[in-house]
Amino acid sequence: MDERIHDYLDKQNDLRPAAPALSDTLGNEWSYANLTAASIELTDALKRMGVQANDRVLILLENCAAVLTAVFAISRIGATSVPFNARQTEAEVDRIILHSEPAAILFTSAVSDEAAGHAKRLGAVQIENCADLDSVVRHSSPDPDLNDVATLLYTTGTTGDPKGVMLTHANLIFGGSVTCKTRKVTHHDTIYGVLPFSHVFGFTSIVMAGILAGANIRIARRFVPAELYQALNSGITLLSAVPQMHALLMQYTKEQGHDKLQSNSLRYVSSGAAPLDLDWKQRAEIFFGLQLQNGYGMTETTAGASLTSHTERNDDISVGQPFPGVKIKVDHGVPDAQGEVGEILVSGGGVMKGYFRNSAETAKAFTREGWLRTGDLGRIDDKGNLHIVGRSKELIIHGGFNVYPPEVEAALNDHPKVIQCAVAGHIVDGDELVYAFVEASPSDWPNETDLRNFAAKKLAGYKRPSKIIIVEKLPAAPTGKILKSKLGELL
Repeated sequence: MDERIHDYLDKQNDLRPAAPALSDTLGNEWSYANLTAASIELTDALKRMGVQANDRVLILLENCAAVLTAVFAISRIGATSVPFNARQTEAEVDRIILHSEPAAILFTSAVSDEAAGHAKRLGAVQIENCADLDSVVRHSSPDPDLNDVATLLYTTGTTGDPKGVMLTHANLIFGGSVTCKTRKVTHHDTIYGVLPFSHVFGFTSIVMAGILAGANIRIARRFVPAELYQALNSGITLLSAVPQMHALLMQYTKEQGHDKLQSNSLRYVSSGAAPLDLDWKQRAEIFFGLQLQNGYGMTETTAGASLTSHTERNDDISVGQPFPGVKIKVDHGVPDAQGEVGEILVSGGGVMKGYFRNSAETAKAFTREGWLRTGDLGRIDDKGNLHIVGRSKELIIHGGFNVYPPEVEAALNDHPKVIQCAVAGHIVDGDELVYAFVEASPSDWPNETDLRNFAAKKLAGYKRPSKIIIVEKLPAAPTGKILKSKLGELL
């Protein structure tokens, strides 16, 4: 039988049972022996509930030790885990239940009021000998299409039927392995686990990479700048985050009266899930005292597809070159292509099996040759580095000209009073106008006229925002990624 993800937990237990595996906000501090034993005990409990191979087990979660216990217990049975953020609404949760048809639902009630609320609504009870999890049994049937599928991750921001990305055991092992190789992760590392485990970035770069390397994962329930600041000054060696997290950490540090992070342990810091701009990147590198590595990936590629590997200061704001075992090319034959820009196509060990029970969308996602269509626009430079231009669906056509939101965002993010910025199109009288939404601190509020003048020095006339909306906080997902679908609520 092919390797499954729990095999790697068992390998760590054989090699270093007493080594620290994780800690969380509930006070759990577990060795690899503790984590292995807990997953085996939960495996038995799930079997008593009737969970069997090729079933789905939905986990409504906030980050905690119990999530890892559940993921590896589900793997031992040969079932498929369905991690989903507990902060989603009742309607959103019910849609996932309807689509995935889970044999059981687990709730991290001990660490999350939202999870506890869903548990109460759905009639869950506490699992025997597992104080941090509640559960409810559902009527379901095994699906043979899931025979090699370790997890289903549902994509966000879609309309219509939800799309469950089927990631196989081989996908996750590949993703965790290349993460370890590119970041040189070992059992000596302590990883900060703030990226949600319901998101592919956190699931792969933290959970899978941590377990494959035998590292110690310090789990954070959710992102709080003050907690991240404290953690980085108390033993964390690796930090993977999104630009918005970095920006808010830098702002918090500034409010404490410091310009730079003072950490004796941090050796690696990376950014993903959103574009960088040069000025912000350079400020971040001065702040951390390290080169900021930038990567690209998506749920359908098991997180990473490419990553930079800088060892000294540079002006490169690309997302680097493909991971070992991954190929990337640009399709110039799509409607949004312009010059060197086209749709990014990916192939390799991390590419998903397909969308669960959605053969039509699966067919649309791949070319005839088997390349994954990402829906992202990019270009490859003469050094082979990939540059992300933006999402095809986010392209703004203003006055007949193409405006790529990341370019406008980068210009405004350079302003010292801007924490972060999001740009979207807004149709007025038949034309799509450029609207910029700026997040700023009340103690350092920018002037709109100054922002306009600042942008005018960096952007051609047709790219400049028609309207700038300044707010204290932009709508964001648990990862910190800005939710552009909700920007209209700020108008």
